[in-house]
Order: sequence, then structure tokens, then C-alpha cells
Amino acid sequence: MHSTSIFTDKNTFISFVWQHVLLLVSLFIMTFGVVLCVRSNLGSSVISSTPLVFTLAGCQAFVPPLTLGEYTNILNVILVIGQIIVLGKQFRPIQLLQVIVGLVFGFLIDLNMALTDTMSCDTLPVQLITQFAGCTIMAIGIAFEVRCGSVTMPGEGMPVAISRVSGMPFAKAKIMVDVTLVSLAVAGCFFFFGKWLWNVVGIGTLFAMVYVGFLVRVIDKHIGWFDRVLLYSPGCRRYIYGLARYLHSRNG
Repeated sequence: MHSTSIFTDKNTFISFVWQHVLLLVSLFIMTFGVVLCVRSNLGSSVISSTPLVFTLAGCQAFVPPLTLGEYTNILNVILVIGQIIVLGKQFRPIQLLQVIVGLVFGFLIDLNMALTDTMSCDTLPVQLITQFAGCTIMAIGIAFEVRCGSVTMPGEGMPVAISRVSGMPFAKAKIMVDVTLVSLAVAGCFFFFGKWLWNVVGIGTLFAMVYVGFLVRVIDKHIGWFDRVLLYSPGCRRYIYGLARYLHSRNG
């Protein structure tokens, strides 16, 4: 009975690891889409708009010269703190894991920025294609990330908190948070550079705000098969535990 309990616990642990491996893949896909939007120079995605302003300001020595991923990490921490303030005693400590997921998100943004470092979008057709591809890839990543059913991303956790406390529908709370982030990015443009930076907040940003949410809902209807992937039991796991049971019976 004792050994069976151990194996059950180990199976649960392996399932947890497998779920978060898939989450990591989803975040990589999502951040690749985010980076393509940045590279298009038509306007970044909502979550990267404010960090991008600070990154560009850092290049001019107006603020510390941190990377886009590092400023994204700071934003994610601020969003988690905002949830703690909004929810108060309703905030569950498990949601602090959002900070870890947010840090991974920031790291993957920097990784994808490095992978696309030689990418050039000098003509409008290339910019449009890159922006469209970025938004599409980002939506795919978000759809799979949501299916993973793990800890909520800070950018989603904040509107969830507002919705829970105020009774406001999540969709409206999400729009309110997104508009706030974009407004902060615009304010940052004028504060640091004295003008609106269209490569930070532009037509691509507006397109992302409308298109990504729509596409996520469409994709979600067609990836029911991913739930089976989440429950998949890798063959190596069956082999390892079969071998462990055999050795245990021999020793017994």
C-alpha cells in the first residue's frame, strides 16, 4: 500500500511537470508572436507597449538600460501587486506563482528578441505581414496557454481580480486594463520623447487588441484534442515506473 501511494504521488508530480512543459511551449509561442509585433514597427502588443517605451528610453539613458523582457518582468510584478491591493484578503497565496510565470514570460521575450535580432521590416508590405503573423502566432500561444489550465498570466489576473471585486464582466475589465496599459505607453512616449511613437503604439496595437481576442476564441473551439495531450502519459514514464516496481518486488 505504501509503495502504491508513492507511485501515485510521483505520477501526480510527473503530470504536473508535463503540464508545465506544455505551458512553457505555449509561452514560447506567445512571446514569439509578441516579438514579431515589436519587430513590425507598426505597434507592439498591449502587454509589451509600456515595457517597450521604457526599453527605448533606456537606450537614451533616460531610465536604466534594461531589456524588453526585464521591463516586462517589472510590469508583471506590478500587476500582481495590483491584484493583491484589489483583492485584499481574497488574494490567494498560490497566485504569487504568477510572478514566476511572468518572469519566464519576460525571459522568453528576450530570447525571441535575440533570435530575431537580424530581422528587418523596412517596407510596408513586410511590416503588415509581420504584424499579422505576430498577432496570429500570439493568439495561438494564448489559446494553448489557457488550455494548460495553470497559473493565470499577470496580464489576465488583473482583470480577473477587478471583475471579482466589482462584479464587472471580465471582458469589460480586460478592455479597461488594456486601455490603461496602452494609455500609459502613450504617456510614456510624450514624457520621454515629446511625441507619439507609432512603432510603440500604432495601428498594429489597435489591430492586436481586436484581432487576437477574436482569434483566441476561434482557435479554442478547434483544439479540444490538446486536452488529451495534457493527459498524455509519456511512454518513458510507464517504462521507468514499470522498472521501479519490478526492482521493488525483487528487493521485497
